[in-house]
Amino acid sequence: MVKTYGLTHISLTVKDPERSLAFYHDVFGVKEYYRDDNSIQVLGPGEHDVIAFDRGRKNAGKRGGIDHFGFRLTDPADIEPAVAEVKKAGGKVLRRGEFKPGFPFAFVEDPDGYEIEIWFE
Repeated sequence: MVKTYGLTHISLTVKDPERSLAFYHDVFGVKEYYRDDNSIQVLGPGEHDVIAFDRGRKNAGKRGGIDHFGFRLTDPADIEPAVAEVKKAGGKVLRRGEFKPGFPFAFVEDPDGYEIEIWFE
């Protein structure tokens, strides 16, 4: 077994890195820490999370073999504000429910069409 610090980052091909930065900042509170002509990288919401938004219109929003990625809530009551923030930031709610009573989830899409699970466990 190789020891790691866990998953370090995800890189998303997006149509407009600025739009993605705004969406993920408004919904999840990420903060920009690097940019160049074709990408913006952000930190958060976890202290070691990195998301890269790489410009690429051809493949933007295409999932390939990755179905979705998720953000775990710290409080189940935050599902309603999270869904509201997604809608306000230009995303779309795909489906909602509970894994069991008190364990809510919502599957949403960002503006490029990437599916995100927001859930509490």
